[in-house]
Amino acid sequence: MIGLTLLACAVVYFGLLAYFFFIYDWLYPDAPPYDDSWRLGDAVMLGLLLGIAILAALLFGWRLARPMIVPLKSVAAAARRLAEGDFSARADLPPRTFKEAGDLVADFNQMAERLQRAEAELSYSNSAIAHELRTPLTILRGRLQGLLDGVFEPSPELYGRLIEHVDDLSGIVEELRTLALGNAGQLDLQYARLDLAQEAEAALGGIDHQLAAAGITVSRSLASVAIRGDRARLRQAMIAVLDNCRRYAPQASVHVETAVTGDFAVFRCIDTGPGLSAESRTHAFERFWRADDSRGRSLGGSGLGLPIVRTIARAHGGEALLLPPDGPGLGVEIRLPRQI
Repeated sequence: MIGLTLLACAVVYFGLLAYFFFIYDWLYPDAPPYDDSWRLGDAVMLGLLLGIAILAALLFGWRLARPMIVPLKSVAAAARRLAEGDFSARADLPPRTFKEAGDLVADFNQMAERLQRAEAELSYSNSAIAHELRTPLTILRGRLQGLLDGVFEPSPELYGRLIEHVDDLSGIVEELRTLALGNAGQLDLQYARLDLAQEAEAALGGIDHQLAAAGITVSRSLASVAIRGDRARLRQAMIAVLDNCRRYAPQASVHVETAVTGDFAVFRCIDTGPGLSAESRTHAFERFWRADDSRGRSLGGSGLGLPIVRTIARAHGGEALLLPPDGPGLGVEIRLPRQI
């Protein structure tokens, strides 16, 4: 706008100077000096100068507007494609554009990329959920159909196995609910003052029989650390980490410790099992991911354990991460802010 205004003013100012100092004497050679009467030629010249100034401003403004209009049209077209369900739509950034228009295109493309990733993740999650639920449902239906047809004899052992499959289904549904609430920022936490060492000891006590049955020996180094958190959710996260050791590191040694690192209280669980490859470590917290898909399913893993651990940690304002590899095994750390 400043450029347009200066251009118009310059055209009028220098045009009037040229008219009165050069063109006026040529048009009116017999006019007396210092004649201040208004002539028709003066009005025509002033109108001509204003017309030229306006035309120059229009042309200059059109050239200035193009670098802004073209990106806006590109963003609008890509937005319409997104609204129609094409999440691969991206806006084009023309050369020599304004910084603000370039920032708009970059932000829009980043948003579209996130939407595309979210859509892909949703599709994958839906197929994975259907796959995870299909196995226990198929088993349940087969057993119940066998009971109905008289193929199986009713027995406490059979009913116990059926109840286990129902518990597996309930566990998967609860895990999915926890993940959904965490992703939406709606995970309800009941805060209380806790000792992280006592909660770790309670989590170990709740799963010690399963760890012993898997041939796992546990060592402890539990330092008292006061925090504020949801007791049930934190125990759920700790048990998920320990259960991950039970499933994928049988006959191993597991070291559990609580400590203080900077402003964070930490829970660490380190096993001497097979561990994960460098590529697998990048996917460890993805939903329904397993390092060995067939082995994980045969052991009953849903691929939701570590994602739930991270969801609960982040809901507390902390983080869950894998420790840098130091020999065989896998180390998982839960960091929680020390808010007393």
